[in-house]
Amino acid sequence: MILTAIPVGFFAGLFGIGGGLITVPFLFFIFDSLNINQDYLMHLAVGTSFAIIIPTSLISVLTHKKHGSVDFSIIKKYAIFVIIGVLSGTAFAAILHTKSLLLFFTIIVYLLGGYLLNLKDKKNKLKTNFNLFPRVSLGFVSGFISATMGIGGAVMNVPILRYFGYPINKAIGSAAAIGSVISLFGAMGFLFTGSYLKTDLPLSIGFINIPAFLIFIPITMVMARVGANTVHKIDKSKLQRFFGIFLYVVGTIFLYRYLSI
Repeated sequence: MILTAIPVGFFAGLFGIGGGLITVPFLFFIFDSLNINQDYLMHLAVGTSFAIIIPTSLISVLTHKKHGSVDFSIIKKYAIFVIIGVLSGTAFAAILHTKSLLLFFTIIVYLLGGYLLNLKDKKNKLKTNFNLFPRVSLGFVSGFISATMGIGGAVMNVPILRYFGYPINKAIGSAAAIGSVISLFGAMGFLFTGSYLKTDLPLSIGFINIPAFLIFIPITMVMARVGANTVHKIDKSKLQRFFGIFLYVVGTIFLYRYLSI
C-alpha cells in the first residue's frame, strides 16, 4: 500500500485525477490476497478509493488554484449534475456485477486516450456553447461512471473540458475540483450502501477500509502537491499526449483485470 500510494498521489496532482484509476486495481488485488469476501471485493476497493481521493483531490485543487488553473464558475454550473450522477451510480454499484462494466470502461478509456492524443491545441479562449444540455448530460454520465469505478472523473472531465475550449492546464485544474465533489459524495454513498447491506467486512465501515485509508492519506497528500506543481513546468502539448498515453496504460490494466476475472 505504501509503494502504491506514492505514484497514486503524484499522478493525482499531475493529471488532476483523484488517483482512483491506480488505487482501485491495486486495492482490488490487495484485498483479494487478504481473502476478503469476493461478493464485495470490488465494492470495497471502490469505496475505499473514494475516501482516499477526498483529501488528495483537495490538495491537488489548492495547488492548481495557486497557478490560476481552476475555473470555479464552471464547477458551480456543472457539479450539481455530476452529483446526481454520482448518487445514482453508487446505488447502481451496490447491486452490480463488475465484469461487463470493466469491459465497457476499458473501451471508454481507450477512446478518450485516442481523443487526447489526436486533439490539436486550441488557441482560442473558452467557448460559450457549454450550455445546459451538455452540462446536464455529460455531468450525469461522468458522475455515474465515476461512482461505479471509484475514480475522481478527470478521465472523462479533462477531455470534456478540452472539447469545450479549455486549455489543458485549466482543464486539469478544474477537473480536479470536480473530482473533489465526486469523491465526497461517492464516499458517502458507499459508506451508506455498505452499512445498509450489513456487509460486515473486516476493519471497515460500510465499503470503506480504515487501514488502507490511513496508510494512503498522508503519502498521497504530499505527492499530489508535487504532481500539481510539476504540471506547470511541463510543455502543455506534451502533457496532453502524456495524459493520452496514461489513459492507454490504464485501459490495458482494466482489460487485464476483465480477462482475469
